[in-house]
Amino acid sequence: MQTLELLRERAPRLDRGAAANEAPRLEALWARHADDVRSAQRLRWRVFADEMGARLSPPAGTLPGLDADMFDPFCEHLLVRTVATDRQPAQVVGTYRVLTPAAARLVGGLYSETEFDLTRLRPLRGSMAELGRSCVDPQWRSGAVILLLWASLAEFMHRNGLRLMIGCASVPMRDGGHTAASLWQLLRRTHLAPIERQVRPRLALPVDELRGDLEVEAPPLIKGYLKCGAKVLGAPAWDPDFGTADLPMMLDLADLPPAYRRRFIGA
Repeated sequence: MQTLELLRERAPRLDRGAAANEAPRLEALWARHADDVRSAQRLRWRVFADEMGARLSPPAGTLPGLDADMFDPFCEHLLVRTVATDRQPAQVVGTYRVLTPAAARLVGGLYSETEFDLTRLRPLRGSMAELGRSCVDPQWRSGAVILLLWASLAEFMHRNGLRLMIGCASVPMRDGGHTAASLWQLLRRTHLAPIERQVRPRLALPVDELRGDLEVEAPPLIKGYLKCGAKVLGAPAWDPDFGTADLPMMLDLADLPPAYRRRFIGA
């Protein structure tokens, strides 16, 4: 697996009674060993299964407490973790996985294709990487972790000559889907991709049967994507296992605003 120069940043300390100069640092790196991948999968299980209540079905033989699927062995796994000290071992607090075009050919497609018909995106496959399984430890949901993840992803894309990021952004459905439907109605007016990049859900959220007039605000992660220039590719799919409505999204690095371009890839 590919590696990345460590990126470090000060972060708030979990032990508030400790001295400020002992605040843990964060580092971002690409998984190099199976243990690194398992650390990411363990965090994913805690967030998706324990916190969100998702019904996960790892392949037979997967160790308990790990979120795994058929795509994991083909992906690059990005980790943000605390830097180990004499007092505390390193702890993975954020993760993404990336499926490159070459890896997608090996595994037979993208994870997003299990939720959407991506036929219209076929001409873009050679420059398109899929992001997925993103999550952050509840105690570390700060801008520092997200910025480290995004800076590392942008550098990875730039280094590998890739310009399109695709993935699914999830919206909880605790209210039965009305918020997700209203968010879709909002974003289709403001951030919908052109027709040649639009996709169709395989199991569509029944937006026409749900309220679409609620005053809603995009979740922080989706809001961050939109600020970076991302577009929504179509109506949301319903993921019954995760209990979410999933919006297909794409970010073209050419659309990054200048401030984000300087911040993430120094261009």
